[in-house]
Amino acid sequence: MKLRNSLFAAAILAATWCPDAARAQNPASGVSSEWDVRKLLDSLSTQADHLKPVVDQVHPEQWVSKGAPDAYVAQFKSAQAEIQYLLTSSNALSREPERLTLALDTYFRMQAMENTLASLSEGIRKYQNPALADLTEGVVAENSTNRDRLRQYISDLASQKEHEFQVADREAQRCRATLLSQPTSTQGKKLSRP
Repeated sequence: MKLRNSLFAAAILAATWCPDAARAQNPASGVSSEWDVRKLLDSLSTQADHLKPVVDQVHPEQWVSKGAPDAYVAQFKSAQAEIQYLLTSSNALSREPERLTLALDTYFRMQAMENTLASLSEGIRKYQNPALADLTEGVVAENSTNRDRLRQYISDLASQKEHEFQVADREAQRCRATLLSQPTSTQGKKLSRP
């Protein structure tokens, strides 16, 4: 934590003295603000909430009598779980928007949900109601902008974290070199015996 605070203080000091040089040295300065990320996550959660009632209209257990494979029942349960996982993950990211692992988890949860619903919508179209399949696909497609914004945020956040690591590594190497170049307390002094 001290290292992070020191890096932050150094970045502010550099930006104050030479703002153009600081921006040139930090290519990750385009990371979305915490407020923008929370707004994105609220939008993502709203879209996931819109999916719940649509998915609740799906009845794959009735499809089996029409010749559908049992796998659709498992996919349906998986889709419901993926929606809940996405909501949980996005809430965690909303509390700690600078955690790359949470951002990645949210993105992967979104992809898993979309893939499961894409497969399930084929069954909906064939065994239940084509209009409901269209509605499911439409609600998922509405979230594509949020998915793209989240992917960009992850890329920007990863660049920022990489840059912070490089700065910390350079500083650590500089400090180590400074420490190694200083004479030790026994060097240059003659040991005197009493």
